[in-house]
Amino acid sequence: MEKFLRMYRNLHADNLEILKTVYRQDIHFTDPAHQISGIDNLTAYFAALYANIDSIHFSFLEPLMVDNKGYVRWEMTFSHRRLDGGRPITVVGASYLEFDQQGKVYFHQDYFDLGAMLYEHVPLLGRFVRSIKKGLGK
Repeated sequence: MEKFLRMYRNLHADNLEILKTVYRQDIHFTDPAHQISGIDNLTAYFAALYANIDSIHFSFLEPLMVDNKGYVRWEMTFSHRRLDGGRPITVVGASYLEFDQQGKVYFHQDYFDLGAMLYEHVPLLGRFVRSIKKGLGK
């Protein structure tokens, strides 16, 4: 788990090859917007993500290991010139991980609010999404 967290703390657009140090070749990665299989596809996905962001930082909270399964809460703060005027956006989420005998991740599922990450920060659409979320609380 510590190697996984350290890798994400240091990951950036110019060192995506370090994904191979924590993920197996046959990694299955899923998040609210994508399902990706294979390290090459995962690396291409991260390359596309990192090409469009200006900055990104992860803070990890409460990592937990149970046998070969790991859970970690995290906060991701990033900025993207097309979202919220380029101001930093913080998203809270959690990851569920399964590790093999060599300590490499072969299954990774992220849980987070896609609206809080993306839709709420798009002009016009953001106002609409925020009003819906506000109305759900009534």
